[in-house]
Amino acid sequence: MNSALVIIALTMVLALALGLAARRGQRMTLEQWTVAGRAFSAPLVFLLTAGQIYTTFTFLGASGYAYGRGAPAYYALAYPPLAYILSYWLLPPIWRYAKQERLVSQPHFFAKKYDSPGLGILVAVVGVVALVPYLVLQFKGLGIIVSIASYGSVSSAAAIWIGAATVAIYVMISGMHGVAWNAVVKDILILAVVVFLGTYLPLRYYGGFGAMFHAIDAAKPGFLTFKPSGEGVLWFQSTVALTALGFFMAPHAFSAVFTARQEEAFRRNAIILPLYQLILLFALFCGFAAILEVPGLKGGEIDLSLFKLAIQTFDPWFVGVIGAAAALTALVPGSLILISAATLLANDVLRPLAPKLAEDKVTRAARGLVPVIAFAAVALYFTTEGGQTIVALFLIAVAFITQLFPAVICALMARNPMTKQGAAAGIVVGCAAVAYVTLTHSTFVSLLPFLPKQANDINVGFAALFLNVVAAAAVSLATRPAAVPAAARPG
Repeated sequence: MNSALVIIALTMVLALALGLAARRGQRMTLEQWTVAGRAFSAPLVFLLTAGQIYTTFTFLGASGYAYGRGAPAYYALAYPPLAYILSYWLLPPIWRYAKQERLVSQPHFFAKKYDSPGLGILVAVVGVVALVPYLVLQFKGLGIIVSIASYGSVSSAAAIWIGAATVAIYVMISGMHGVAWNAVVKDILILAVVVFLGTYLPLRYYGGFGAMFHAIDAAKPGFLTFKPSGEGVLWFQSTVALTALGFFMAPHAFSAVFTARQEEAFRRNAIILPLYQLILLFALFCGFAAILEVPGLKGGEIDLSLFKLAIQTFDPWFVGVIGAAAALTALVPGSLILISAATLLANDVLRPLAPKLAEDKVTRAARGLVPVIAFAAVALYFTTEGGQTIVALFLIAVAFITQLFPAVICALMARNPMTKQGAAAGIVVGCAAVAYVTLTHSTFVSLLPFLPKQANDINVGFAALFLNVVAAAAVSLATRPAAVPAAARPG
């Protein structure tokens, strides 16, 4: 057994131990299991929020996209600050309403705000569908990380099954408390490892950052600039806007908001998080450094660029440290996703269908669904092609989940202009458009022939968001109750 595998294995055991230990002293009611009794301090909320960025996307997706696509990877730096700026105003009213109504999930928010259990079920279904690519993304990343970092001692398939079992066990037992404990370790490790790699690799192989970019530009002219079409400027702008709007619409990000002890945590974190996300810049540097040193990676292989370069650069024990940090970036967000998906199914689908179900039975159902969802996601990964890049999976999930944004914003207004029928229509139209274009590999220009050819460059999710708003507005106008004349009002 090589030293890298030993370090990774010990990290997995530590994650399981921390997850189980977090259960101590807690009575796992539904509220405790899902949102930790709304008792997390600002630093813990900070780490849970940061966890939405620093996932396998950091180690594999961002670096791989920089390696394989060049300039389009810059979008990873642009959208988080916009999302955090938005969170300064968006999250406090969501938190206040959730605390007032004792909400534990995103569909719960919709059902209460729109007085529509049916809308809550629809949002739960959309949430589960959108969470599948998120969860597959984490498991795919974990398999790549452990297999490559262990020098092939553990197969990707074995790593995925072991990781899924580890996460399922501690999530079932400790819920959000276990996630928070592991998030602390994960962020400490990732901060140290990614900043070191992003600084050392360009210096080691090129002598500096400027020299690295000059060498890449000389070897691959135009690679570091946006293309005239495809993933060009229009794609970049629409993708940044879509991802920023959808950042907190993901069910696991939305429900993580409910864990805070006080709303001031969101405003403080919104100020600091844009600086903290600069860690992603160092991940991009790793991908750029690998372009000339590990040439020839194509398709899904581009996600391997960071680890391929690390293996040819460092001793096995340090590759193990990198692999350990990267494994935690899969386990922690994977845990959040499992909690959210299980809560959506138990609390927001099962409970409305069986209103007399006691809360303790809903809690047991949610916890029991965790291994089912985890292993179903793994099985789904192995029965599909599995060849998509980490970023491709991420963007599919974002395109779906951002369709909830218009209904959330309207729900927070003093006078909601959107009816429950309008909200449902917008969500259905937006998600259907994303699904059609994605599954048929068509374009929006083929769907709407009157659009100019340049519209093909717009991110599919952003274009679907436009259709969403149009449908929601039209249906809301048609279904809004008629105003009662003043003379007809009682008194």
